Amino acid sequence: MDISLKKIEFRYQAGTPFERLAIHDVSLDIPQGTYLAIIGHTGSGKSTVLQHLNALLQPTSGTVKIGEREIVAGKKEKNLKDVRQKVGIVFQFPEHQLFEETVEKDICFGPMNFGVSEAEARRMARAALSQVGLHEEVLQKSPFELSGGQMRRVAIAGVLAMEPNVLVLDEPTAGLDPRGRKEIMDMFYKLHKTRGLSTVLVTHSMEDAARYADQIAIMHQGRAVKSGTPKEIFSNPDELVELGLDVPESVRFQLKWERQMGIKLGETYLTIEKLAEAIARSEGGNRI
Repeated sequence: MDISLKKIEFRYQAGTPFERLAIHDVSLDIPQGTYLAIIGHTGSGKSTVLQHLNALLQPTSGTVKIGEREIVAGKKEKNLKDVRQKVGIVFQFPEHQLFEETVEKDICFGPMNFGVSEAEARRMARAALSQVGLHEEVLQKSPFELSGGQMRRVAIAGVLAMEPNVLVLDEPTAGLDPRGRKEIMDMFYKLHKTRGLSTVLVTHSMEDAARYADQIAIMHQGRAVKSGTPKEIFSNPDELVELGLDVPESVRFQLKWERQMGIKLGETYLTIEKLAEAIARSEGGNRI
């Protein structure tokens, strides 16, 4: 399912003395199967854009097209259940939204809310639980008896159980240690590939954006100021610094190594593993 944002503007508390312009003139195309990372400093408008992707927010100007549904500014949209079923959002600390007495009931809540029978919802819950790497034995446990990492996986399973076409991730690894972050991000990437999902990742991690995404959009002061492939985006570190952003660790190391060795590797490497291989093949690698 394709998603397209055309010249989107959104104002919080529009028409009141507290009106605040959050984003303006934002245009983004997200074709089916894309893995898009949206990066930008705090307050740049990333999360506001994210909430337009399943019509949690509706634009004060511009048009959002989600599959066959068109959300037009000034027109009150009704019956958006189909959109919210197809576009699942995993917010920061999703485990804070757990509330049922058992894991099974929590995961089943979403599908049943969309009209799925209890028996079918239970089947979907078991499938979703498997996708997040948990065993069926936790289904009858209280989610609040689980570890923090398990609780997060249960909350994610609740989104996956609705079988969305698009998965939107808002800082999904917030608060996790490095191992936990990698496990969760690898899990999402596997789901992206095996289920043919479109994935939109809002992140502060340049490493995650470089490693997983095939397209990156930069938000700055409420506008989408640049988009491109990870190599296109991270090959201009000076431009990123001007926007208040960093570059992946591998790019920082590559720039430092090239200056010290007086050698250019010819392209920008976005992971430490690929950079190490390139250095080993280079003339400079033979000097080490």
